[in-house]
Amino acid sequence: MNLLDGRGVVVSGGSRGIGRAVAELLCELGAGVVVNGRDADAVGETVAAIAESGGRVTPVVGAADDERVAGALIDECLKSFGRLDALINCAGIAEPPGSSILNISPAEFDHLIGAHLGTAFHTSRVAARVMAAQGHGAIVNTGSVAFLGDYGGTGYPAGKGAVNALTMAIAAELKPYGVRANVVCPGARTRLSTGAEYEQHIEDLYRRGLLDEMTMRASLDSAPAAFVAPLYAYLASDLSRDVTGQILVAAGGFVGSFDRPTPRVLAYRDHHDAEPWSVEDLHTMIGTPAPT
Repeated sequence: MNLLDGRGVVVSGGSRGIGRAVAELLCELGAGVVVNGRDADAVGETVAAIAESGGRVTPVVGAADDERVAGALIDECLKSFGRLDALINCAGIAEPPGSSILNISPAEFDHLIGAHLGTAFHTSRVAARVMAAQGHGAIVNTGSVAFLGDYGGTGYPAGKGAVNALTMAIAAELKPYGVRANVVCPGARTRLSTGAEYEQHIEDLYRRGLLDEMTMRASLDSAPAAFVAPLYAYLASDLSRDVTGQILVAAGGFVGSFDRPTPRVLAYRDHHDAEPWSVEDLHTMIGTPAPT
């Protein structure tokens, strides 16, 4: 039997790029998949191609950061496949060319936050209730190493960082119900990571010292999306039943994970019998370079 035989899965942003590669692989592994996207033509073409190859697939057109569309995705999965086993969010949009805190508009920023954090929230909110009630399920959200800030931008890294935090909170809250939640930070060649504007952006980041040479070259030579799709399939399957609250990375042949952030102690004294640290004290422990 295939790994995902009989399962029902929702893939937001499943009509193009990484989402399409994920939807195709899930269907190959036996799952029934709801393919979602904003562009009706792209959704229709993807659904037709998967169906032609024998996959069980159904479309829902619309932006998944709209709570009505998010609800429709879950409803369609339950109606078409009789169950909801996994929610995979791949929907997203790129930062406007040349965008920075110096020139982005509030509307552009809000749009970026909505497309990433809003999608994860609205879809997870609906799916979590179904999964908690049935006692199993997997939520896989798409993050990005851009949350570290190395790639510049504003709403894109902020949205992806927020997706990480939301997913960690979901994982903690739903663990007692048998529901898992994880993040994949993918690197792959898609329409958002190709073209002259993208290449110019990456080269500019390198010139400004934000990216090292290895990261620049890797960003300009990404592998096809098929290389990252298996990680999503793994996290949607029972093989990962003990994996939750993880932020994972997949790019070409590279697979990695981020350690959970923990504070490094710079200094400590008991506030019950000590005064607050002075500004000078704080400068000594934070702003003074460590001896080499």
